[in-house]
Amino acid sequence: MHKITIIDYGLGNLGSIYNMLRHIGIESQITSNLTEIGNADKLILPGVGSFDHGMKNLNDGTLKEILNYKVKEQFTPILGICLGMQLLGNSSEEGKEEGLKWINAVTKKFNFEDTSLKIPHMGWNYVSKTKDHPLLNDMENDTRFYFVHSYCVHCANKTDELLSCHYGVDFTCAVLHDNIMGVQFHPEKSHRYGMQIFKNFAKL
Repeated sequence: MHKITIIDYGLGNLGSIYNMLRHIGIESQITSNLTEIGNADKLILPGVGSFDHGMKNLNDGTLKEILNYKVKEQFTPILGICLGMQLLGNSSEEGKEEGLKWINAVTKKFNFEDTSLKIPHMGWNYVSKTKDHPLLNDMENDTRFYFVHSYCVHCANKTDELLSCHYGVDFTCAVLHDNIMGVQFHPEKSHRYGMQIFKNFAKL
């Protein structure tokens, strides 16, 4: 059985995530096969693109059903990345589709009065812990991650926020609810800081 299964639903930096995991000695596989997903120890839901496109791909066939079973019934740890984190919530201003509804949250577009702040938010930013969790073990005080996004997640419950970041405003950049985790940044592009996140996730 593979340690980590990266879900292939047609969106995301699948190869970059796989290569980062392999670089740090973590076994993984990229698959859309329902049986392989059903046998997974841990899941990664990547994502690059639009909210509706992502949800329509997950709703196509029985992929959403097996994910609901794994995450909500078997409590399999899952890590959503970028769009993958946004899909964990209820909805997004970017589209009309319903999200997975695993976390009580909505995704909204950045809206700045300061016109010098460009959208998308792109580049390296420092993050701050909202609470402690093993996913953040050995995280350095000056930890920073690479971001590329125009939308951010707003949690209904502050207790679901794991990390925050500041770009014009403070926003949630990592979420946690039981076995469900998500990060808005790209750990696969964040060098040693991202490697630490993946190492911690593999140990959960």
